[in-house]
Amino acid sequence: MKETLREFCKSIGIESMGIAPTGPYVELQQILKERISKGRFTEFEEQELQVRVNPQLTMDSVQSIIVCLFPYYPGEKKAANVAKYTYSVDYHRIIRRKLEEVGDFLGKKIPGFEYKAYVDNGPLVDRYLAYIAGLGFYGLNSHIITDAYGSYVFIGYILTNYPFETDIPLKRTCMKCGACKKACPGSSILGANGIDPRTCRSYLTQKKGELTRLEIDVIRKTNLVFGCDSCQEVCPHNAGIALSNIEEFQEDRMEELNYDELVGISNKEFMRRYGNRAFSWRGRKLLVRNFEYLKDS
Repeated sequence: MKETLREFCKSIGIESMGIAPTGPYVELQQILKERISKGRFTEFEEQELQVRVNPQLTMDSVQSIIVCLFPYYPGEKKAANVAKYTYSVDYHRIIRRKLEEVGDFLGKKIPGFEYKAYVDNGPLVDRYLAYIAGLGFYGLNSHIITDAYGSYVFIGYILTNYPFETDIPLKRTCMKCGACKKACPGSSILGANGIDPRTCRSYLTQKKGELTRLEIDVIRKTNLVFGCDSCQEVCPHNAGIALSNIEEFQEDRMEELNYDELVGISNKEFMRRYGNRAFSWRGRKLLVRNFEYLKDS
């Protein structure tokens, strides 16, 4: 059944699929406890520690976790002022459809099959799942890195009640050249795969309200009004990587937002035009704020 699953995944464009065990993840729990004790977390993370390390608390019948990678590298665009992961239609929509296709396929093959699918908004730590499913290795910037697509990959996972055979983590690390650490606008990369997300530029461009002077200074270190690609752009593992094999990430692209347009439209009109984009979830006012921080620099 695992090979049948793998072949179906490939047929819908999912080249990288692995199976993660169901925990509880003792090693991850210790890592998260240390981060929490030092305040290195944001409001975007699941606040209940046990839910993050014990999949049974999300699905009590879980017996395996299907983890899939979705490469999105779109190539370079000099005029872009949003992060690469937002160029296409919202990746949540694209990946959700594919994960549901996988779930529906298995439901027709396995009697009594049950599943729960998540894209970037589930309770578990998706990068950790990708690692223990053998799909990639950690970079100093805590990104999961692959040979074919570097670190430009989204992660989706499916909790299932079927006992697929689990995979083994790769015994590899990144080159540890330190380029990502030097390039990080917020000095967020601490080494040993650790980061402080509170100073990450991508987080700050999504943090609501007025920012502190130090936070604004971080925003002003690149021209992007949403997200940040600095650590990925300098990573040698991302040199010469392939463009995304998934057509949806190459279609209907939007690499640049216009300040005058955003100022001149209502919130309702903003959602009508951009509601299907990953940068829209925090709203028009936040993007205008970021533009104004950059204009004043």
